[in-house]
Amino acid sequence: MTGNFIGERLRLARLMRGCTLQEAGDAASVTRQHINQLESETRSPSDDVLAALAEFFGVEPSFFSKPIRNEVKLDQCHFRKRKTTPVGVSNRVAAYSTLFEQLVELLHEELELPEPAFDIAEKLGFDTSNLTSESIEQLAEAVRKHWGLRNDCPIESMVAVLEAHGAVVTCFEGISEKVDALSVQRRYPLVIRNKAKESACRMRFDLAHECGHLIMHEGVETGDTKTEGEANAFASAFLMPRGAFSVEFKSCISRGRLNWNELYEMKRRWRVSVRAIIYRAHFLGLISAQTYRSANVTLNKTGQSKHEELDDVIPMEEPEILNLAFSLLREELHVGFSDVAKKLGVSTSILSQLTGIAADDTDDDRKVVPLRW
Repeated sequence: MTGNFIGERLRLARLMRGCTLQEAGDAASVTRQHINQLESETRSPSDDVLAALAEFFGVEPSFFSKPIRNEVKLDQCHFRKRKTTPVGVSNRVAAYSTLFEQLVELLHEELELPEPAFDIAEKLGFDTSNLTSESIEQLAEAVRKHWGLRNDCPIESMVAVLEAHGAVVTCFEGISEKVDALSVQRRYPLVIRNKAKESACRMRFDLAHECGHLIMHEGVETGDTKTEGEANAFASAFLMPRGAFSVEFKSCISRGRLNWNELYEMKRRWRVSVRAIIYRAHFLGLISAQTYRSANVTLNKTGQSKHEELDDVIPMEEPEILNLAFSLLREELHVGFSDVAKKLGVSTSILSQLTGIAADDTDDDRKVVPLRW
């Protein structure tokens, strides 16, 4: 067994767990140097050490003998604040994304899932290396039209838009809460939600922001002021097309004064925050700088800097593709959650952390397991 040991797989498991060489060594009753040698493949593990490491990391011993075909690199992860994201957290995201991509590839092999459709900027005639405020507005409008989304009404579900065009939306339990929503630019794009956010409106904006990264920033290292500003501008234009927005916003202002009841009604309809609405209105020249500042002061004074009125009313959007995929595997191919975990060489708890889906308690009751699994 140990002759097929791949050190990179141990490193992957360790980064997913977010632990140090010393902590991994303690779990297997060996030194940190011993773990380092295993990862660099200058020594092979004994069966006892291998079993201890597998138990500690929640994987099968076979996990350590599966090749890593294409590891996710940090520069492929669109972190909102790259420079201030703790190294341990960013490494965990990349490690989880590497394993998650193997899951998505497996699902694509077995099922007909939507193919990625984010490489469309150039096809639509846009040069993403030289973006301006106006070109981002036009790009957002063109993408909506290309994807069959009307420019005169709100987007029903931002999650559904991403999933319909080939992204897989998930939440890495224990990690997502430490970072804002982020995306991973790969063959099958990944969007990771932050479930700690209680506002559906803010979540929708985050998802539109990541959509902007996937469309505009392939091969570009993000996380700086320029790229984050571009993604924010895309999200604002994508969620609130200027034509329809400008028409509807007229009811929110009279003689230079904002009508807050109408603002909240607009929030309810478009499912974006009031703060995003007044920012958009100011950007489009629909309100003055003074009115914009005054509105922000009002939000802060009324305790709405992070939690606005109606945030408890507008429902959170939930991903559907992963749940649907696992249901189809079970119903059409008789492949259960635990079968998929075993195929990946991980425990069902690790697979649950990857997908946000609880392990099916009935998996182990099945008497027949598909031969090719």
